[in-house]
Amino acid sequence: MGYATTRSLERVAAAMGQLAAAPIAFQLACDVPQGGVLLALPALLAQGLLRYSSQSYQLPEGFYGLDSIFLLLGFMALARIGSLEQLRYEPAGEWGKLLGLDRIPEVRTLRAKLKLLCQDLGRALRWNAELAKEWIARQTDSELYFYCDGHVRVYHGEQTALPRHYIARERLCLRATTDYWINALDGQPYLYLNKEVDPGLIATLKQDLIPWLEASVAKSPEQQQRLAQDPRAHWFTIVFDREGYSPELFDQMRQKRIAVLTYHKFPKQDWSNAEFSSHSVELSGGETVSLKLAERGTQLSNKLWVREIRKLSDSGHQTPILTTNFQAPMTTLAVSLFARWSQENFFRYMREHYSLDRLVEYGTEPVPDAISVVNPHWRKLDSQIRSKTGQRYRLTAQFGALALSEQPSESELQGYQQRKGQLQEQIQHLDREIDTLKQQRRQTPHHIPVKSLPEQDRFTRLRTERKHFVDTIKMIGYRAETSLASLLREHLVRSDDARVLLRQVFQNEVDLVPDSVTNTLTVRLHHFTQAAHDQAIAQLCATLNETQTVFPGTHLTLIFEIGSSKIPPDQEV
Repeated sequence: MGYATTRSLERVAAAMGQLAAAPIAFQLACDVPQGGVLLALPALLAQGLLRYSSQSYQLPEGFYGLDSIFLLLGFMALARIGSLEQLRYEPAGEWGKLLGLDRIPEVRTLRAKLKLLCQDLGRALRWNAELAKEWIARQTDSELYFYCDGHVRVYHGEQTALPRHYIARERLCLRATTDYWINALDGQPYLYLNKEVDPGLIATLKQDLIPWLEASVAKSPEQQQRLAQDPRAHWFTIVFDREGYSPELFDQMRQKRIAVLTYHKFPKQDWSNAEFSSHSVELSGGETVSLKLAERGTQLSNKLWVREIRKLSDSGHQTPILTTNFQAPMTTLAVSLFARWSQENFFRYMREHYSLDRLVEYGTEPVPDAISVVNPHWRKLDSQIRSKTGQRYRLTAQFGALALSEQPSESELQGYQQRKGQLQEQIQHLDREIDTLKQQRRQTPHHIPVKSLPEQDRFTRLRTERKHFVDTIKMIGYRAETSLASLLREHLVRSDDARVLLRQVFQNEVDLVPDSVTNTLTVRLHHFTQAAHDQAIAQLCATLNETQTVFPGTHLTLIFEIGSSKIPPDQEV
């Protein structure tokens, strides 16, 4: 039955179909490695790890119940166990103690469970969407800001020839797939959608992200009254970078009563420095800084009037901002746009600590026939036009650079005229070729369905369901870690150390002391390297104890504390 198996009769009963799931039973245990992840259990449950699990997912009867699988995956994310394979090198029995079992499932068993959970395509997205609606509903701010951006996941495998994307962080065009995320002002994630063929941010906003937000963001009675009374009032604000710049999109969002906030992609000349004034603003992270800001009204190419705000840096550079939010103060809008970097920081943190870009399974699946891709023939013609245009530009530059000396000789004059004639002939020849290619490109469809691609250009997509399921659990883990960090910062001199200290907590050893008389489970963390850290964690434990969290599947209330072992010598294990 494997190492650390001590509940043999229950396993036999489960194998014979006589046990729906093994009961959770904690035993007295000392020095359990990575037991500090239990400190995050109240936050994981508060973020909804098990709230919709029984509604969205089912497992056949067996030793490992549904809640145990979800808790194991959540603890793995916090303990920085980046893949199922990595679980092979973790002590199965010690991890089992954290779940109230004798041991955790083997990797092949866990894979089988995931396969059962993720057999219906789209279920993970629906689960993610339900959680996201709940997270949005918790927002207490009167002004809601949603940050929309794409994250490119590079694929280095050979299962399929994915389309190439430009990877800004590597400055290379590599085969990849794109995920479009919706995040909060502080970077916390709500939802993401995978695009095997990237249509661009503008198309994704129109077709997917905005319709989902419209269906998921509730309107309060006060908002409905304000929208009815003020034609310039807005429902919520979406924030994105220059890739989403589109006056047509801005106008469409205005008609939906949705404000936009982005950078001006085509600013005009700099404004006078005299227009700028200093403003003291508080950034999303709590830091107070001084910004030099100015504001004007700007009319875009489609005659739409918007607010343009500019920030003047110490070097004299002006950063132009556009928005259709006519109610928020200039300082609030500037801070909100610059807080877009919290989303970029989220991507980086998730890549480094939660293995966001790691594959969950190997394999591909067909791309839906309705998906449109760039026509390879159109792309070839477009590439030829770009190449010919570049040649023409260089020849034109040579033509314009030809010059005679002040007193040219006869031979020099003849050479000059001959060279100019040759260049002019080459330019005219290129003009005819470019016109012909442009005419062919106009007659060629820009996009075609995937099923119409030539056989040599067809591709499949990476499997998405299991990836989205695991990523949703990682989102819950990140949000739980963020909530713990916000509590911990109040007790640290250096607030930036909160996440670092939490990562140390998740790797820390604990003692587990169950008490059937008082129905409690005491989780005693071992001391840390500094007294200041011990004091901060003790304050965090006191706050978590106030939640009166009960371990799922039991009647045991969790009690967190920090200190040396208090287990009597005759009861030590």
